[in-house]
Amino acid sequence: MLRYTLNRIIIAIPVLFGVLTVTFFLIRLIPGDPCTAQLGEKATEVICAKFNADKGLDKPIIVQFGVYLRDIFQGDLGKSIRLNRPITQLIAERLPTTVELGVAALIIAISVGVPLGIVAALRRNSLIDVLTMVGSNIGVSMPIFWLGLMLAYIFALVLKDTPFQLPPSGRLPSGVTNIPFYQVWGWDVDLKTGYGQLLQFFGNLYIPNSLITMQWAAFWATLRHLILPAMALATIPMAIIARMTRSAMLEVLGRDYVRTARAKGLADQVVIMRHAFRNALMPVVTIVGLQLGTIFGGAVLTETIFNLAGVGRILFDAITTRDYPIIQGFTLAIAFGYVLVNLLVDLSYGWLDPRIRY
Repeated sequence: MLRYTLNRIIIAIPVLFGVLTVTFFLIRLIPGDPCTAQLGEKATEVICAKFNADKGLDKPIIVQFGVYLRDIFQGDLGKSIRLNRPITQLIAERLPTTVELGVAALIIAISVGVPLGIVAALRRNSLIDVLTMVGSNIGVSMPIFWLGLMLAYIFALVLKDTPFQLPPSGRLPSGVTNIPFYQVWGWDVDLKTGYGQLLQFFGNLYIPNSLITMQWAAFWATLRHLILPAMALATIPMAIIARMTRSAMLEVLGRDYVRTARAKGLADQVVIMRHAFRNALMPVVTIVGLQLGTIFGGAVLTETIFNLAGVGRILFDAITTRDYPIIQGFTLAIAFGYVLVNLLVDLSYGWLDPRIRY
């Protein structure tokens, strides 16, 4: 199992390098330049020449790439051109919002999609099977921006002044704050260091932070603000997971070992969950890992609609202002998370099917 893990880690290294390289060169093909995008009418030839020299953008692109690689290997993701702040600090501030949103959306997608897929497979060609497939097709076709606006309209305006009213934007209401755990516990933390930024990252995960510090007002407020964007973001992954679960279960339910288990007189629940579902898990786990990319991609629109200060918002602003370091740093961070999840998915194969270890 250790060799299997090491092989998967080694395979992940060129993937990250490829993402890093493609991102670096691709964003420089976008029309425009950082000076013109940020200074607008003030961007004269002389000012832009000084601007590019200060930011190192006047050097040949290969030299810029070499400097960028050198900084990456030293753990330096650079500074934002527009905000003049280290990228690592911005990641520690913004990434937790997207992580919480993505995890919440994935939990909703799995907890709804998997049971629907199982029931649809067990009741093949029944009304619930037809409704599940129709709902899945609608869910896959549903634009996130439209669904987000509809959810905000229904739960914030139509259901206003009812127990079902939900906040349409933001992460916390006014008057409620989430104090990081290191401040609650009186730790002296320098947020300019790597250790301090790591603590800041975990402190900005509002739900776990409010739980361990028992800030119950912040916990419930964060949870209520997270429901609508998580529901909007979970729709497409939920539909795909339901369809894949149904397909995998239908294939497994026709296998000989399932019929043998039924012939032995085992209870239906034991046959379905222990013999059928576990053997149908591999394609389901695979599709769950792949849906992480869909979730992060949809987070850009979702965060914009629901006014969440996460990765999506800062990437959108960085693209419009040609802030190359932000685009490069955040894309690399997202790619690292995506590769990490897929590594965990690969390792889960060895647990689901011990033959893979060999």
